Amino acid sequence: MADLAPSSTNGFVISEHTLDNGLRVVLSEDHLTPVAAVCLWYDVGSRHEVKGRTGLAHLFEHLMFQGSASVPGNGHFELVQGAGGSLNGTTSFERTNYFETMPAHQVELALWLEADRMGSLLTALDLSGLDNQRAVVKNERRQRYDNVPYGTAFERLVAMAFPDGHPYHHTPIGSMADLDAATLADAQDFFTTYYAPNNAVLAVVGDIDPEQTLAWIEKYFGSIPAHDGKRPPRDGSTIVRDGAPLREHLVEEVPSRALMAAYPLPQDGTRESDAADLALTILGSGESSRLYNRLVRHDRSAVTAGFGLLRLAGAPSLGWLDAKTSGEATVEAVEAAVDEELARFAAEGPTPEELERAQAQIEREWLDRLETVNGRADELCRFAVLFGDPKLVNSALDKVLDITAEEVRRVAADHLTPGNRAVLTYEPAAPEAAAATEASDADEDAHA
Repeated sequence: MADLAPSSTNGFVISEHTLDNGLRVVLSEDHLTPVAAVCLWYDVGSRHEVKGRTGLAHLFEHLMFQGSASVPGNGHFELVQGAGGSLNGTTSFERTNYFETMPAHQVELALWLEADRMGSLLTALDLSGLDNQRAVVKNERRQRYDNVPYGTAFERLVAMAFPDGHPYHHTPIGSMADLDAATLADAQDFFTTYYAPNNAVLAVVGDIDPEQTLAWIEKYFGSIPAHDGKRPPRDGSTIVRDGAPLREHLVEEVPSRALMAAYPLPQDGTRESDAADLALTILGSGESSRLYNRLVRHDRSAVTAGFGLLRLAGAPSLGWLDAKTSGEATVEAVEAAVDEELARFAAEGPTPEELERAQAQIEREWLDRLETVNGRADELCRFAVLFGDPKLVNSALDKVLDITAEEVRRVAADHLTPGNRAVLTYEPAAPEAAAATEASDADEDAHA
């Protein structure tokens, strides 16, 4: 086992260790409260999937709670919650994570549970379990994407922003057809390839004894064999346009007209990405933002207007615009006003007051996240997996606070332009059309 010296430069005390099987371990001791977080990131997300088998990474997140050799069925939830802890897992384009927040004296239990499913899930995985979780994921897709207003907007915009063949072209939820097509052999191969200790980072943060914690990690994870068959993700750092349209108009059962757009931005981890974050905060975060003031307060052409940022490390990040129209206002009027505000910002940049307020907002959000042991553990894993160094957590905020107004203006001028976006617009279906659709659906249900 190779150890690296602890680091406490201008921030949290962090120690790094690597087990003989390649598992990277990050520990951060904090005795403020008697709790600790266990966070495990696997370097696998939807960008690793191949065409025809989308959704496997997210499906496997669910399968990891289906049972393992020593913990059958729903036992993982029962044991953690019975010990006073909480747990969950999530999947993104770039990683899958699992996490428990435990009373400090129950950390060993969480470590044992994570090691048991990393080392033995295949012994418990069968077709019945796969079918069970396949149905759960398909139902999740219906509830979050297919059967809610504007539900497929994110999926559609991502597919337009990243052309067919790009590793980020599809979202982690996957398609119904691909979920149906996934076989038990697919799931077994996916687990063997990606759920290996040398493809993971384990962070433990909170009221811990680092030496004892490391001993438990060695005890439970140390015997799990490494696997060297991982296929690297395809390069997503550039976007080669395939001639597909970057604009789509939908007539659906939605409450109001809407304008949504995705702007490719610099990749996460760069100074330009931090500048883009500040630009979007000034332009579209909260009721003091420029777009809210223009569209909602001044023009009264929208009821909501804002920008978000999807940070991506292996591909261009996406600036996410969302504006819902008010009354009889048209999407064309809203889009014209957005373009005016973006052009003005690109020409003039932020005022000193705007930049200071945006930096303060990001600082507050960052400190709120690091204040919790589970938030800190997740960030340590993120910096370790995506950028190779968990200690970057200690300098991330300083980099944002060092960004200048000119850098913010320049990133907006370079990227927040009409020629650098995918656009999705919505028009509410006419009442008679909606009624006809409902009648048709009812008739189909009657014959099902």
